[in-house]
Amino acid sequence: MYFIIKNHPFSDGNKRIGTFLFIWFLEKNKHRFKQSGELTINDNVLVALALLIAQSNPAEKALMTNLIMQLIKNQQDL
Repeated sequence: MYFIIKNHPFSDGNKRIGTFLFIWFLEKNKHRFKQSGELTINDNVLVALALLIAQSNPAEKALMTNLIMQLIKNQQDL
């Protein structure tokens, strides 16, 4: 998600494509839903995360990727 959004490999839709691939990653790794059946990361959080990444300083890559990993981990624990 981070590299798709920040590196702009596509001429248009990098945030949408990056977000879709992130959702696909969550699904493939069985992190898309909590045990209760609720979404792990809802649509509003995905939008906010994509915009946060897009506006972040490239020097903060480690911070952004750690934020994403912690978000997944913390949501799974709930």
